[in-house]
Amino acid sequence: MQVTGSYTFDGLPSDVWAVLVDPDAVADCVPGCKSFKAMGSDKYRAIMAIGIASVKGQYEGTVSILDQRPGESFRLVLEGSGTPGFVRGEGVVNVVEKGGKTQVDVTGDAEVGGIIGRVGHRILGRASKLLIDEYFKCMRKKVASTRVGS
Repeated sequence: MQVTGSYTFDGLPSDVWAVLVDPDAVADCVPGCKSFKAMGSDKYRAIMAIGIASVKGQYEGTVSILDQRPGESFRLVLEGSGTPGFVRGEGVVNVVEKGGKTQVDVTGDAEVGGIIGRVGHRILGRASKLLIDEYFKCMRKKVASTRVGS
């Protein structure tokens, strides 16, 4: 399953970047996040409760932020499993200044299996897009509150 999105932020790329890689901001903004704890440099153990269609459950796994080019891009790798199945994914997040604003472009692929994988790619695609949109809506608020606090 492919995941793509483009999100515009009011603010400088450096301000947006700081929020995107802040573990506290990530934990606050990931829908269903119950726990997000450091396991070392740029690797985290996450516990999330997610429901898609009639399939609900808790997932535990890891999130790694790799190949960081501060203020520009990073690669995100995640693996998780739970009673409803498993998810493995990898994506690239690019941060670009555009006309006084910052655009964040996300591209990636995810593999989903188990009961959750049987829900169907159309439903999974829509659900993942909604979750990602919700995440970036929260991140926009975090960036805005950081700018106000400056």
